[in-house]
Amino acid sequence: MEPGATTPHVPKKRGRKPKPKEDQQQQQQQSAGARLKEGKKAQQPSIDDKYTQWKSLVPVLYDWLANHNLVWPSLSCRWGPQLEQASYKNRQRLYLSEQTDGSVPNTLVIANCDVVKSRVAAAEHISQFNEEARSPFVKKYKTIIHPGEVNRIRELPQNSKIVATHTDSPDVLIWDVEAQPNRHAVLGATNSRPDLILTGHQDNAEFALAMCPTDPYVLSGGKDKLVVLWSIQDHITSSATDPATKSPGSGGSIIKKAGDGSDKAADGPSVGPRGIYSGHEDTVEDVAFCPSSAQEFCSVGDDSCLILWDARAGTSPAIKVERAHNADLHCVDWNPQDDNLILTGSADASVCMFDRRHLTSNGVGLPVYKFEGHKAAVLCVQWSPDKASVFGSSAEDGLLNIWDYEKFGKKTERPTRAPSSPAGLFFQHAGHRDKVVDFHWNASDPWTVVSVSDDCETTGGGGTLQIWRMSDLIYRPEDEVLAELEKFKSHVVSCASKP
Repeated sequence: MEPGATTPHVPKKRGRKPKPKEDQQQQQQQSAGARLKEGKKAQQPSIDDKYTQWKSLVPVLYDWLANHNLVWPSLSCRWGPQLEQASYKNRQRLYLSEQTDGSVPNTLVIANCDVVKSRVAAAEHISQFNEEARSPFVKKYKTIIHPGEVNRIRELPQNSKIVATHTDSPDVLIWDVEAQPNRHAVLGATNSRPDLILTGHQDNAEFALAMCPTDPYVLSGGKDKLVVLWSIQDHITSSATDPATKSPGSGGSIIKKAGDGSDKAADGPSVGPRGIYSGHEDTVEDVAFCPSSAQEFCSVGDDSCLILWDARAGTSPAIKVERAHNADLHCVDWNPQDDNLILTGSADASVCMFDRRHLTSNGVGLPVYKFEGHKAAVLCVQWSPDKASVFGSSAEDGLLNIWDYEKFGKKTERPTRAPSSPAGLFFQHAGHRDKVVDFHWNASDPWTVVSVSDDCETTGGGGTLQIWRMSDLIYRPEDEVLAELEKFKSHVVSCASKP
């Protein structure tokens, strides 16, 4: 049976909605309007008020923002390679998914995104968007019909045209997105064939997925409580390590095919694990590699544990932090610029920062900092690729918070800052009206973020994809900003004095 085919859908954790059953679809469509009105009366005022307030501040807070309405929710969004640079904008690949209700196939979408350069967009332009419209900056380039819904997408750092996906199955699927044919997602269409299948899990592996920054290694975790490691080094041609040798859409996969090319494996060649690591006592929810080593990685799970592993020392935990949080852990990220620092996000609505130098093998270790600014389960954490102390966290409360641990505990004399503002928090993206299930910093365009929300429960829509960049006046050094603003002081004063 293909993953996600006809098995009854069990609602997952992490804010996932259950897929509507076929016999309920008609009834749901008929009552959608009524439910929307009732829902708005019951719970929308606070959400709408906050959103309206946020939208009025967009010209002040943001250098650029693009709002893209999605027909279907997407559970993952990732930046791909930069394709071209122009005077005022850069074109870049964007990967996302469509999680459908079964009336059309689930898909992996490759889009082209025009990223407007810093200080180019006009303030009135970025604030005048229609929530129900699709952004002209995001255009679908290719559709892959995915066997089952796409829960997680990760790109290979050695070649970002190769991506891995997690679905409701034990397998990890590897795709060469440039070589894959473009498909039309209609009911009854056959699934696209993965270029490579990674086997080794004994139960569904739905969310925990990571690609190694230093080598073509893939890491996964699942309901079988296991962490599984693969090397795909031998399955990628030499062109994979040099994207410049292959132009987009030039045809021919950069994944080596198994055997003599007679297509023995109908679903594509498969690869067994390099190592299987056991130490969790419940579902593994997320995994991350140490940025400087393919042999060191970490994982978090529903057992509230953070585990550090070293493949050179065997398949047992190197360090196990028994109660990293007071609830399930949903996400983890390892600082790319300081490999001692690890972030964890939890259902307890907090984010913790651990220093591995302060952890011991007997499970003792307290976080260096605990960041408390969300009001619901944290679903995603990620360090900024630009500044070592900055990271983002998104949650079921609809917020994407940007933090700087260097500001933690520092008193501010600025009267504009609310006294109740959580320590370390310096920016809050409130443009989504439902749970923010994923976001990704853009390594090619500093301080630019793509984020996606599943809007089914609140607005009745599918999802919202937003690409945004906060004003640089927010994060630049204060003396630098004041010096720049001083240049405009006389102009502002003269404008204010005019009748």
